[in-house]
Amino acid sequence: MNIQNIIKNIQTLAAIGLWAVLLLCFTTSPLYSQNKEDLEQLIRESKTRAALVQNVQKAVVHIKVEKILRDSQGQPLNNPYDLYNEEFFKRFFPGIKPPERQPGQPFRQEGMGSGTIISQEGYILTNHHVVGEADQILVKLYDGKEVRAKIVGTDPESDIAVIKIEGDGYSALTIGNSKELMVGESVIAVGNPFGLTQTVTYGIVSAKGRTNVGINEYENFIQTDAAINPGNSGGPLVNLRGEIVGVNSAIYSRSGGYQGIGFAVPINMAQRIMDDLINKGTVSRGWLGVGIQDVTQDLAQAFNLENAKGSLITGVMRDTPADRGGLQRGDVVIELNGEEILNSRQFRNEIANAGAGSDIEMKVVRNSKTMYFKINLDERPKELGRVSMKPDKSKENVFGFSVTNITQDDVNKLNLESSNGVLIGEVKPGSLASKEGLAAGMVIQEINRRPIKSVSDFNQIMTESSPEKGILLLVVSDGNARYVNLKQQE
Repeated sequence: MNIQNIIKNIQTLAAIGLWAVLLLCFTTSPLYSQNKEDLEQLIRESKTRAALVQNVQKAVVHIKVEKILRDSQGQPLNNPYDLYNEEFFKRFFPGIKPPERQPGQPFRQEGMGSGTIISQEGYILTNHHVVGEADQILVKLYDGKEVRAKIVGTDPESDIAVIKIEGDGYSALTIGNSKELMVGESVIAVGNPFGLTQTVTYGIVSAKGRTNVGINEYENFIQTDAAINPGNSGGPLVNLRGEIVGVNSAIYSRSGGYQGIGFAVPINMAQRIMDDLINKGTVSRGWLGVGIQDVTQDLAQAFNLENAKGSLITGVMRDTPADRGGLQRGDVVIELNGEEILNSRQFRNEIANAGAGSDIEMKVVRNSKTMYFKINLDERPKELGRVSMKPDKSKENVFGFSVTNITQDDVNKLNLESSNGVLIGEVKPGSLASKEGLAAGMVIQEINRRPIKSVSDFNQIMTESSPEKGILLLVVSDGNARYVNLKQQE
């Protein structure tokens, strides 16, 4: 190879190298620039969230409670003799002398939780299970100061409570709108888990409208994966605007600790209860005066509904808003105030939250026709009576149960209004009737939406029915009515 060719090859390699360098510069510079911008954006978002958290923390308090243990008569237990008395030793340790009664201090039980200052006047929103039975309440503020608090009011049915500390000018959280929350939206929980004050956790809204958790009488929980542990109860769940959207209330756990499922009472529900407690000291709930149940797939088919949604009315109490408004047994409520009703728990919650004296608008399906009702609610009675429904031996039928006429003794024993209907006598174990929850002593008032007064009525309608098409029963037990659809599987 001569010198000229060597020089030519060097020039070619140099040109290739130059192009490679230029290509690398043009391709990496924008990429580096973009990555840098993304990183700076993340840093800005992180700092914004941190500033938000600092503002929220100023309104979050650590609650310490003390409860005096009492006996069945409400007297404080202040001596070992109160717990382990003479009767106790005679029963479990005969021959051993019990301790002598001596003066002493009452036995005390301590607990803790969290709370949110919701007004500059010192009102604090928390859980009933945190402060409801407390004899003394001590609140630790963000600056470390500890002050005594008094109970304004509590509501065990929703697990909401309000306490108050003296003074004013406190940092308070802005109340948000939990109805605007979306599943997947970011939320922050602040509280004092295990006594670790001002702990902050971050997550998303996992679900809304959880109604069958089995914790409270009235449930409409926000579910979140933001870590919630013992001690978080009563603390706020906030959105990225720093507004309180829920009151952290419970966790789902098999270990007692965090497992990714926490529940918060929606602030819209908590606020109405809070306002009642502050203004009246008690909670007023709306009341319609109906018995209700969920719509199953079988019931949806029996009632010719498009889907298994809504709340099925199983009974209407006399002289109640529902009665005066024209609602009937067998109506299916599919909308309330323009909002779709998915199940009976949701319907019950919405009626209660509407409050006494409120006008509600309902969309109802009756006999496959859509109807609309506007009804003014009463206040829920303290003690609810039985639903006013007019509650009859046949051979065991194909569904696995037999019925008898209702006697006067049955009327008296079961507290029935009349002898109309039939009494379920025997239910065959493993039968379709048994699987659907029918049991001896229940009263059947209707078959296929037709009232029955005796065994003869029952037998007549049964002969007109077929196992394949099934039968729709209205069954009453312990004063509560529900529909049961019996249909043999093909």
